[in-house]
Amino acid sequence: MPPTPGSTPRVVDARYLTSASSPNQLPPPVGVEIAFAGRSNVGKSSLLNALMGRRNLARTSRTPGCTRLISFFEVKLADGALIRFVDLPGYGYARRSKSERSEWAGLIETYLKDRVTLAAVALLVDARRGPEVEERDLIALLSEPAASRKPLVLLAVATKLDKVAASERRPAVERIRRDLGRPVAGVSVTDAERLDALWRQLWTASGLAPNPAPVQR
Repeated sequence: MPPTPGSTPRVVDARYLTSASSPNQLPPPVGVEIAFAGRSNVGKSSLLNALMGRRNLARTSRTPGCTRLISFFEVKLADGALIRFVDLPGYGYARRSKSERSEWAGLIETYLKDRVTLAAVALLVDARRGPEVEERDLIALLSEPAASRKPLVLLAVATKLDKVAASERRPAVERIRRDLGRPVAGVSVTDAERLDALWRQLWTASGLAPNPAPVQR
């Protein structure tokens, strides 16, 4: 049975595809991709695992800056649709050398500006910290015209809400919304309702959802 408008997509399978450390290692552009970006230790891998319904498919680490690769995962939904989730290297970790950070920036920028199958980017911001210069720079980069791909949907996501006192969660998300000037989805990997809401936004952004509502680009 096809999914109904407003429902949450159901993941029936998810698997790791490949990783790339340079632009020439990127897999062929196939289907629809949604990238997850954010500074080191923002919780990208944990959120990806939660969205895919897997414990350790996306690598997690207690060491910030551990992920140095762009990693690709294929997610199959109950209606047969396939979406690729793309885990981008975390940025803003000072212990890495300047040359290493420059290489990462070049890899991420090439992917974001030239990837024809990229439909949306989820920009993750730690709810306890809020956005900083790097987040604003990334929004500016994504707002620039790109010759190789269509305009992207940008979804701002406040992560780790479970680390914030219950009374402070709404104000924390609101501060990020004001700082970025766009809607923000607050999530926690332990909150199924919030994860479902984010999944619906990602599904709509992919262009695969039935009768999707307009989303802010």
